Amino acid sequence: MFDALAREILPKIIERCTSGGDPVRIWVPGCSTGEEPYSIAIALLECMEKADLHLPIQIFATDIDTHAIHTARAGVFPDSIAADMSPARLARHFAHDEQGYLISKQIRDMCLFAKQNVVKDPPFSRLDLISCRNLLIYLGPVLQKKVLALFHYALKPTGFLLLGSAETVGKHADMYRALDTKHKIYVKKALAATLQLDFSAPQSLSFNVAEPATRERAAPPLAARDLSKAVDRLLMKKYCPGSVVINEQMDIVQFRGQTGEFLEPAPGEASFNLLRMARGALAMELREIVGEALRKRTVVRKEGIALRRDDATRLVEVEVSPLESAAPGFFLVVFRATCGMPLAPESASTPGAQHEEHLARLEHELAATHEYLQSVIEQDETINEELRSANEEILSSNEELQSTNEELETAKEELQSVNEELSTVNEELETRNRELSQLNNDLSNLLGSVNVPIVILGTDLRIRRYTPLAGKKLNLDDRDIGRAFGDVELGIRAPDLPKLVAHVIDSVTLQEIEGQTRDGRWYSIRVRPYKTVESHVEGAVVAFVDIDDTRRALRMAQEARDYAQGIVNAIRHPLLVLDKNLKVVSANPAFLDTFQVTPAETVGNLLYHLGNGQWGIPQLRKALEGVCARGEGFEDFVVEHDFETIGRRRVQISGRPIDAAAGPPFLALMQIEAGTDDLGVAREKE
Repeated sequence: MFDALAREILPKIIERCTSGGDPVRIWVPGCSTGEEPYSIAIALLECMEKADLHLPIQIFATDIDTHAIHTARAGVFPDSIAADMSPARLARHFAHDEQGYLISKQIRDMCLFAKQNVVKDPPFSRLDLISCRNLLIYLGPVLQKKVLALFHYALKPTGFLLLGSAETVGKHADMYRALDTKHKIYVKKALAATLQLDFSAPQSLSFNVAEPATRERAAPPLAARDLSKAVDRLLMKKYCPGSVVINEQMDIVQFRGQTGEFLEPAPGEASFNLLRMARGALAMELREIVGEALRKRTVVRKEGIALRRDDATRLVEVEVSPLESAAPGFFLVVFRATCGMPLAPESASTPGAQHEEHLARLEHELAATHEYLQSVIEQDETINEELRSANEEILSSNEELQSTNEELETAKEELQSVNEELSTVNEELETRNRELSQLNNDLSNLLGSVNVPIVILGTDLRIRRYTPLAGKKLNLDDRDIGRAFGDVELGIRAPDLPKLVAHVIDSVTLQEIEGQTRDGRWYSIRVRPYKTVESHVEGAVVAFVDIDDTRRALRMAQEARDYAQGIVNAIRHPLLVLDKNLKVVSANPAFLDTFQVTPAETVGNLLYHLGNGQWGIPQLRKALEGVCARGEGFEDFVVEHDFETIGRRRVQISGRPIDAAAGPPFLALMQIEAGTDDLGVAREKE
């Protein structure tokens, strides 16, 4: 269906809007959760890209269900849509996350979602396309007729209507022409008469599913209805008195019965005005009778009105009745001619009788004319009074309008000034909006790239934002936004963490504690205050740094150190560990026992400051510096010296670098053992 739409309809819409300079306007009533408007937007965008055109797009999507509208506005769809969409289209117009597929901002901005009752609320106008699929099947014939007429009103003269596979325009083919019967695509047809639309739904109408069986039982058979109408027409034609329905301007809106005896079209411009169509003296009488009925809003009747026609005179009775209960503002005027009242021809009577009869008729007409003129004079006086009063009011209103006009001129200048300010502010807001959008994108990418779980809290200790890694490591999701930090199970044993966060906010200090997860991993929990640009504290930032590998490495290093120290302590020869400055790092118990010194006298002191300076031999110092700087070991360096605690001794010294893999500078291991004279070994005596 959407392929047919993109192939046959959308290119025509784009072409017409391009030539007319109009935006593309589409309405999707009954949009449900938004799949249809988003699909139309994608198809329309792809069609415009093929034509290398860029037009404004306005897609109005409405539904009576508020929950469905909220879901459609979110634009999040399940992973199952991947089966119905090509990978290229899916990658271009959607972004995938834990919730599913999110519609792109470009497509989302084309669609406007709103709650609307399509039967009751006014429609949109000047639409190029209405896509109403699978909505009419839930409406009865009366509502279907109203909705189709409403769509006809809303569409442009060349607009298109798209219906569902089980729907059709049915009996309303006078409003739409089928363009594609397979895909139920119709085009609007021009009507001879304007449709009368009522945007207020009758209380008796229901929006439930149509029940044909119930309606058929309630309605009389078609043949019986036609028979009743035929009988009514016949009775009205033969026995209904001539009558017309007029409005308050005395214009005829309906004819009933035979009125040709009392009314006839006036020469000149065509008019349905009652007074212009009245025959003979009826116009004068009707003005008075109808005028009285207009004023009093009651039934007014007058009998004995002489109407001369074809050398005969008949007496006519006129009755004017207001139709206030059925049609306010309309009146029924009924004409009745008195039976057997036509006068005999003049040749059938004596001249005296004819004279008296003629005189009586003239007197009657004179009296009627006098009454009519009297009523006209009274009406004229009343109208003059009203005109004088209205003139005074108009003069007063004119002065007020002049004053108002001056105020409006002043207000116009102010509005122009305000408009310029608003234009400037609007430009600034647009710039700020672009900057905020860019910052938001930067922040989203930054938070997504940070390989540390971070949770941002407000001053009320409620979660405001968290990084994607925090969602995975701490079991957080969108439902936790706004929840109290202490009520969320993070999976890390960190006692009194909420109290620590509150203390950081109050004291504006950095705090750090350690916590352990259920699987035994250690985290360093660092809490720092959340500060604004103006240095206002508005919450806290809690970072969970994984230190499990570091702790394990430290533990292993400590164990290795303890292991090495145990080996050193077990060696029976005196040993010293020296740094690059020949400062004693450690001494084994054999050294302390052999030379009868304490750790305080040895560790942390320079080698050549120990004792009475017995180790300050230049050659020995040079050899040890070679060990630290270049990793060059040496053997059997003989020293004879009178040690102050143990007397004169002759010892042999050897040196080895420690941790040679790390590179210089090295630590030096100095080993001392009792030695004997040996040829080729240098001897130094002091």
